[in-house]
Amino acid sequence: MRVLAIGLLLALPSLAMAAAEPNTQVPSGSRYYAAASVPDRIVASPSVDPSHGFAVAWRTDGSVQSPLLEIALADDSPAIEGIRQVRAKTQVLQTENGLSHHHRADIDGLQPDTLYVYRVQGNGSWSAWNQLRTLAAADQPLTLLYFGDTQNKNVSHVSRVVRAAQKAAPDARISLFAGDLVSGGDNMDDSEWGEWFAATSWLAQETLVAPAIGNHEYFEEFEDTPQERRVLGRHWPVTFALPDNGANAAAGTSYWFDAQGVRVAVVDGTSALDLGTAKAQAQWLDKVLTGNRQPWTIVLLHQPFYSPREGRENAALRKVLLPVVRRHKVDLVLQGHDHTYGRRGEGQAATPQYVVTVAGPKQYRLSDEARRTMEPVGEDTQLFQVLRIDPQQLRYEARTVTGRLYDAFELKRDGSGSKQRVELQEGRIAPRDCARAQTAKGRTDRCWE
Repeated sequence: MRVLAIGLLLALPSLAMAAAEPNTQVPSGSRYYAAASVPDRIVASPSVDPSHGFAVAWRTDGSVQSPLLEIALADDSPAIEGIRQVRAKTQVLQTENGLSHHHRADIDGLQPDTLYVYRVQGNGSWSAWNQLRTLAAADQPLTLLYFGDTQNKNVSHVSRVVRAAQKAAPDARISLFAGDLVSGGDNMDDSEWGEWFAATSWLAQETLVAPAIGNHEYFEEFEDTPQERRVLGRHWPVTFALPDNGANAAAGTSYWFDAQGVRVAVVDGTSALDLGTAKAQAQWLDKVLTGNRQPWTIVLLHQPFYSPREGRENAALRKVLLPVVRRHKVDLVLQGHDHTYGRRGEGQAATPQYVVTVAGPKQYRLSDEARRTMEPVGEDTQLFQVLRIDPQQLRYEARTVTGRLYDAFELKRDGSGSKQRVELQEGRIAPRDCARAQTAKGRTDRCWE
């Protein structure tokens, strides 16, 4: 009997590997993530000029209408003084977890490079005081974090990527997310958003979160019928307090802001590909980048211009939006969607550098073309990226969830604005390939899910 028991125990790990894990930590039908009178899902996002302001979104139950945000200069004393109050606007959302109210407060008139504390109101309650430093002048160094798709198993798997990123770059001021923050589509959308906020936790409250929208933030209406169409999900408009300066055809899902010498333009790739807004967004992006006086430019979007996964061409992006990126000599194009890692440039030119990466555990396989045209590439690897930027240099690092260096380069800018790329090989680990023939569900086109 003892031998049999030992044999069963030894078999347990392999049995666990054979079973597909659930996407969320709460069972179907659970209302663990229902809204309450206490504020939650607090997330700060940049204004157009984050050196003088930012915006905050948060959630409560239906008992809270037009609550307050309080903000003051941070000090060493617990006696917070000089508090300024800002009234929020409220929107209603009905989900599988019931009714919730989502609030947005925009704060302006702040001092650059200054540490503030803020908190948000519920019904007879307040959140914790959060510390957030406004951005500095364009000649000051800036640290950004960049994450590819989180999407799946946010609490169980993505949370450790976020924690690793915060440890690697505790000075990060902005966190860029390349879309598909959640998976959606299984009647647990609100619980998935609850787990995304559980995974990002203090990162969402104490850095400025700037997300691109992904295809999973949309949903398919009339799916599998001739009337099938892509429709914006109800969570996106109420979850983040983003700048209202995007393309008219992609209002609320495209926007731009300046951050310490970096102009960041966020494009809605799903709308461009599926809703016919590519031309309108290209015209908007051209205006945003024309006359840009910032030393550096980043374009953030979900779907890649050059896909590292088989069978994804994204033709409308390449035909309509890519010429704008090239014409304005964008430095970095940061993308997600394909759940692998791949980087490529434009021939011998220093810029643009196109990056695809993934933070979550859903892992695809690389195409043969990606292996020929991109370097480095990678499968079966959860990653985060750290960007350190000053007027003369942009340093990019991709690190695995355990902190190992996977990819690195520097863009150097001279007095005339010309740029040179320097590949940084020292300390990089070898490119990773998937060692599994199929997933637990038997799929051979993916590595893990």
